[in-house]
Amino acid sequence: MTPDTDTVRVTGLTVAAPGGRLLIRDASLTLRPGHLVALTGPSGAGKTTLLRAIAGFLPPGTTRTAGQVNVLGHDVFTLPDRELRTLRATLLAYVAQDPGSALNPRMRVRTLIRELAADRTPGAVAALLAEVRLPDEGRLSLRRPGALSGGQQRRVALARALARRPRILLLDEPTAGLHPELRDEIAALLRRLAHDHRLAVAFSCHDPEVVSQYADETVELDRLLARTREQTATRTPLLEKAATRTGPGTPLLEETAARTCATPGTPLLDVRDLRVSFNRNTPALDGVGFHVAPGSAAGIVGASGSGKTTLVRAVVGLHPATSGTISLAGTVLSTHLTGRTREQRRRIQLVTQNPLGALNPSRTIGATIGRPMRLHRRRPPGDLRDRVSGLLEQVGLPPAFADRYPHELSGGQRQRVAIARALAADPDVLICDEITSALDATTGESIMNLLTRLRKQHGLALVLISHDLPLIADRTDTVTVLESGRTAETGPTADVFATPRHPATHALLATTPRTGP
Repeated sequence: MTPDTDTVRVTGLTVAAPGGRLLIRDASLTLRPGHLVALTGPSGAGKTTLLRAIAGFLPPGTTRTAGQVNVLGHDVFTLPDRELRTLRATLLAYVAQDPGSALNPRMRVRTLIRELAADRTPGAVAALLAEVRLPDEGRLSLRRPGALSGGQQRRVALARALARRPRILLLDEPTAGLHPELRDEIAALLRRLAHDHRLAVAFSCHDPEVVSQYADETVELDRLLARTREQTATRTPLLEKAATRTGPGTPLLEETAARTCATPGTPLLDVRDLRVSFNRNTPALDGVGFHVAPGSAAGIVGASGSGKTTLVRAVVGLHPATSGTISLAGTVLSTHLTGRTREQRRRIQLVTQNPLGALNPSRTIGATIGRPMRLHRRRPPGDLRDRVSGLLEQVGLPPAFADRYPHELSGGQRQRVAIARALAADPDVLICDEITSALDATTGESIMNLLTRLRKQHGLALVLISHDLPLIADRTDTVTVLESGRTAETGPTADVFATPRHPATHALLATTPRTGP
């Protein structure tokens, strides 16, 4: 066992993909008990690869060409398989960027936690859920992953990791897709676990506010060189952060109040009085509705678990509604996906919050993007490769990525592939669930600019779910605020954010940083 100061030490790590392309070059990192270390850098810089290397598993086909990863006195790449499995099961916990894909869809939440817990009593399970801000109230622990929001799945995965009582905790984008108040609570929890329980914690993050406020140290990875650039202390005073918050009722952005909304037209997608239940005793949506016209954008916001993801899954037919109507261009659609025509399915496309589970691991990226074009006959067969290359370039990825597989990409790169695949169907309505949460600011801005161009040039109707209220304020014409599966407030985005009427809207605005001076 190594001394207390050397829980994890990565020195000069270089990892290469097939063909010699470098995923990480000369990366170094030290994790110590009681310290919270943030990994930052643009999408594709190697943050996920570095975290996985510490846990002793690299993407299939990749090779460590230089460097060492020492964990608790052991080189994880020379450790026998049995000892490495024991290390992962008892002393080291890793929470992936797409935690929902790691949760058995047939298991209930309480069983998912019990199977890894040192203490399997109901009280211990409830305490773990409360620690990750998932109060049970007798119902949540009985749900299965499919009945949870993306943010709830992320917290269940964190509870499973903590249930093992590890000494090392590795998390890939643990605050992505969470509303600001919950994001801060989870980040504060990680810091408390590090400081109070002497855990060595490392997490990747694209949110500079979270990093500056909560991390003890930062390791920045450079995408161009795929190597460590710097490691510095980053924490800023609590009062400084508090001064950047808005108060309830304060306009989110000064220019938002003066922003001119697009002239409302005949709704292309019209959702009315939608009701969805996971079972007879658990209503998920109760009379929710919204609409979006061609070329316009509708935002859907609300706290984690308010029903946003359930709403859009019901709209695309992935979760049957018990009542209500979904109309596309005046035609009422079946609430079941199987009851819709192929053309109706093509016209509404969903980009999910967690793309890993939505991409077939056995298909190349080119085959994945090309499939909707073949299925819906959107391009002649001879034009498919050029169209795939064009879509990859539109979402900021090189055409050469067409020959790669999902496991060879970072989380942010997979998200962009999912967007390209949705656009390949030439949809009339594009529904995006937290599509920028795993992207760095520059990439996220370019993706939103692309969607804005498609709205203006082709009349694309956009439905945008996000906890990033400045993004909603800047990019949508109308907004619907959800609370506990009900519509709290709806209207033009500028009006709702400038003069909120419902307490749920006030609460969301109160936890959003002011982006202006």
